[in-house]
Amino acid sequence: MTGNIGGGVTYYKVIDPSDDPLNPKPGTLRYGATLVKGKKWITFKRNMKIHLHKPLLISSFTTLDGRGVSVHISGPACLIVYKATDVIIHGLKIHDCKAHAPSSVMGPDSKVIQLGQVDGDAIRLVTARKVWIDHNTLYDCQDGLLDVTRGTTDVTVSNNWFRNQDKVMLLGHDDGFVRDKDMRVTVAFNHFGPNCNQRMPRVRHGYAHVANNFYQGWTQYAIGGSMSPRVKSESNYFIAPESGSKEVTWKKQSDGDKLQWKFYSVNDFFENGASFTLQKGVGGARPNYSGDQSFSVASARSVKALTSSAGALQCTRTSVC
Repeated sequence: MTGNIGGGVTYYKVIDPSDDPLNPKPGTLRYGATLVKGKKWITFKRNMKIHLHKPLLISSFTTLDGRGVSVHISGPACLIVYKATDVIIHGLKIHDCKAHAPSSVMGPDSKVIQLGQVDGDAIRLVTARKVWIDHNTLYDCQDGLLDVTRGTTDVTVSNNWFRNQDKVMLLGHDDGFVRDKDMRVTVAFNHFGPNCNQRMPRVRHGYAHVANNFYQGWTQYAIGGSMSPRVKSESNYFIAPESGSKEVTWKKQSDGDKLQWKFYSVNDFFENGASFTLQKGVGGARPNYSGDQSFSVASARSVKALTSSAGALQCTRTSVC
């Protein structure tokens, strides 16, 4: 994400929590995300609650930086990254996002965009690339908290707190969208729970490296999917619920699924009867990361400490967060 800093970056500060989807006012979040040209680093002047009247489209080379303040975002569908690259979403509290009927909104590069029906997701990535979602708190949305769909790839989801949600994280658009076989997503150092039901994550077609996450129970399952996904669960800490399913995984057989699953557990820690039964294909689900994309995975027993600061932080932009 080095293209998001350095020369040519516009530093923009949000001072007004209001929202006009078609004629954004200077000082608002939508104005900075859509009408400011080129690379932009967006911060917030003070604590604020931003209620979006329509979904907010985020353009390429945009950083939303909520450090040092408490920023709540809610409203229809909330944040969408559509055909964009090099996007950072950091330090926000995103919740109570609702579905929305077809509508027109101001989009990237000052162009009015016609949107179809949108689900009530906190963050949705559509045909996007190089996206880093870090240290956010996401909860209580109508559909899901994070969708990675339609050929999106090279996504890192780290240090977030996902809670109070039925469907948490979807990786892969649908069973028929085979372009998602090239999807690569790293899910690391996140806290799932309490009160999460399923999809932490649910994967179709592509590859997910799920490492050093803390799972505070589930209702249906923690990690699942369909269409022969490749999932490496490494050094996570799973605490099974007191009652109900103790099994971490869930597998759906779908039309066209060749059952070439590579779904396995490496050095995970299981508590309260948790179990991971799909362990075939060890060594076969390789991400083919480059050297600068690799990272050291810690012991599962250190995960509680590693994820103790997951979610939006209360720190300044000049301090170590």
